Amino acid sequence: MDLELTPVQVVACCSPLAREPLSEEVAEQVSLMLKALGDPVRLRLMSLVASHEGGEACVCDLNNAFDLSQPTISHHLKILHESGLLEREKRGVWAYYRARTEVLENLAGVIGGAAK
Repeated sequence: MDLELTPVQVVACCSPLAREPLSEEVAEQVSLMLKALGDPVRLRLMSLVASHEGGEACVCDLNNAFDLSQPTISHHLKILHESGLLEREKRGVWAYYRARTEVLENLAGVIGGAAK
């Protein structure tokens, strides 16, 4: 049985780059998160959500930070959510997002972790 890990599961158990080379499969999974963060709008969205009061933000709180339409902002948030970097909760007509700080910390550990 071939068990496929999500990008979140991969970074949670992955050794830092400086400790051992990544396998092709792990590199593919980690790259999905890095690609999600590789867009300046998504990187700013991630920062806005993570630093928002209470650690979560409504899509309605994020629209004014950009000169973009609400559907475009929602599309970028969807990519961040699907990559595992954001949690999403629907409340009435609005979606609320929360940064998955443990995933960000694990990703940082993979990228910048010191060799032991």
